[in-house]
Amino acid sequence: MIKKDPLVLDIAELRKAYDRSFPWLVALAEKSEDAKYFKDTLRPLVVSRLTGKGSARGNAGMAVARRILLLIEHDDTFVDELSTGERLPVRTITYLWQFLTGRLGNEASPDLFIDLYHQFDLLEHPVEILSDRALVKRQMNRWPTGLDPEVIAIRERNKARIIACLIKKIERRHHGPSSRFQFAEGIAYEEKEARVREWWNTARFHLSMAIKSPMELNFFLGYSLSDETMGLLTRAQKKGMPFFVTPYYLSLLNTGREGYDDAAVRSYVLYSDELVDTYGSIKAWEKEDQVVAEEPNAAGWLLPEGHNIHRRYPEVAILIPDSMGRACGGLCASCQRMYDFQSERLNFDLEALRPKESWDRKLRRLMRYFEEDAQLRDILITGGDALMSQDATLRKILEAVYKMAARKRKANESRPEGEKYAELQRVRLGSRLPAYLPLRVTDELVGLLREFKEKASAIGVSQFYIQTHFQSPLEVTPEARRAIEAILAAGWTVTNQLVYTVSASRRGHTAKLRQTLNALGVVCYYTFSVKGFRENYAVYAPNSRSLQEAREEKVFGQVPEEKQAELSEMIRGQRPLGKRLARFLKENGLLFAGTDRNVLNLPAIGKSMTFRTIGLTSEGKRILRFDHDGSRSHSPIIDRMGEVYIVENKSVAAYLRQLSEMGEEVSEYRTIWNYCEGETEPRFRIYEYPDYPFKVTDRMTNLELSDR
Repeated sequence: MIKKDPLVLDIAELRKAYDRSFPWLVALAEKSEDAKYFKDTLRPLVVSRLTGKGSARGNAGMAVARRILLLIEHDDTFVDELSTGERLPVRTITYLWQFLTGRLGNEASPDLFIDLYHQFDLLEHPVEILSDRALVKRQMNRWPTGLDPEVIAIRERNKARIIACLIKKIERRHHGPSSRFQFAEGIAYEEKEARVREWWNTARFHLSMAIKSPMELNFFLGYSLSDETMGLLTRAQKKGMPFFVTPYYLSLLNTGREGYDDAAVRSYVLYSDELVDTYGSIKAWEKEDQVVAEEPNAAGWLLPEGHNIHRRYPEVAILIPDSMGRACGGLCASCQRMYDFQSERLNFDLEALRPKESWDRKLRRLMRYFEEDAQLRDILITGGDALMSQDATLRKILEAVYKMAARKRKANESRPEGEKYAELQRVRLGSRLPAYLPLRVTDELVGLLREFKEKASAIGVSQFYIQTHFQSPLEVTPEARRAIEAILAAGWTVTNQLVYTVSASRRGHTAKLRQTLNALGVVCYYTFSVKGFRENYAVYAPNSRSLQEAREEKVFGQVPEEKQAELSEMIRGQRPLGKRLARFLKENGLLFAGTDRNVLNLPAIGKSMTFRTIGLTSEGKRILRFDHDGSRSHSPIIDRMGEVYIVENKSVAAYLRQLSEMGEEVSEYRTIWNYCEGETEPRFRIYEYPDYPFKVTDRMTNLELSDR
């Protein structure tokens, strides 16, 4: 075994560790004249571990042997990496032979041999992983929420500091006659403070006062940012990176030395070196989002001109309106649409984003696309952020959706059985504002949502979701709680999508978030691995950690099969949902409701966590061979794509070093090396589409695959 921390060993020290732990492997390499002979002789030795007298018995040992055989099988081959389009060599076992025989040179990182060390160690000493409920509870208890009294007290002090900054900002502003947020001449400071505290409760005030520069950010954070951070943010500003964060969201950060760990929130506001360095050359991870007029996208779908509709699956399409919905309440550093901000299709020029007269005509044309498509039954209105659109604009969009759905239903009356089109069943609004700016959820907005649900329900739409994005239990504040309760009272379901960043991936953090959201009546939908391009290096957590979390922590929220129908009915129709859901969890001995799926968004073919590790790069990054999620329908493009390969953003060892630097006890993550292959979790039933009372055509429209 390695006596010293393996994460900091150099090549020479690792070589000695292999001598001590695997003398048989070293001897095999040294007597092999080349890498091919080494592989040919290693293969039967590994096979013998499956069935031989000295085999590592049990499922754990057999699984390790199979994955080492997979590394041998794929050595000295090439793969086409889907996200970048690069053709990459796979030389995992060849590198190992060179390393063990002193032929390596400077070709490979120690991280490669750290990962392989753990695989061979598990081959000799297989481990059955046993989940520990008491340990998970202790890990969850490390993380405070935004509803804890101690956290609320810190944020009240933050709010007082930020209000003082806002007073100075308003005093310095040059206001036109239409400016809403200004002070009357000669009023006392106390009156100014009272006025700002009143304005604080309106979303428009926070958007108007959003912080847009590094200098202003440091001012509002009490000059707590380091010189290094300021230099990085200034460099980002010079490169033209947008910067936008509201006073409300800034009040969630902890600027003092005492108090809560705000890394999961802070990493959404502050950019990384890799993001800044890469900005300007970022590529679209979702290949299907690259749309050329009159040409099918990467998933084979023909789309209307412009960038208003994105599509990957037969049943669902995304609508991005030409409105303030192309902006957000802040720019998340790990945003999946950073490519679109770079291209300025999404931005923070709120006045310029107000819808033009031409938008109404364009919206009607876009609705015809839904109406005339044979398979579309689910519309996700997002951006940007759907709730950034003003109430009047959002009302027009929803009214257009309602009329489209009614026309599609009417047209089906004249279509014969088996040739009918899919009718609209689900409407979703994608918004991070319940976390970023919950003050946006007003009585007027709630009334609008309730009115639309009542009308649309009468014509067959049965699922109404606000699809939000809480990243940390610290974002669940009293304001967020009020917003969520109001949306639920309007009859909509609130679901959450989490991006599994390094800070969010710490033990117990995601479990605590699920528990905290469930207590408010929010159900979890997806836990997304961060997309792996270089700009996301700082926040990327490997898929092995996502699997580890799902099988060692999320297992304590697994709803029994016989209870899923009961929970589904509760989520859809019972209110107040938070209290009912909490009672359900207690009665069934669950820490939370694990209704989400841990997945990676694969370019062009959808979400999946079905993969095998078939190699490692010279840097120790795992090369994963993915398959699509077989539980849902896809574009027929998947039948022509062949095998899908993704290279992870960083090595597992590099990720663990990040955790160590954050103060985590790395030994608590030691089972991560076991997770080299995954299977996509089944979808929870509330996310399934209801059956139609008629047979829908199998034909797909707006699809072109002939030249692919």
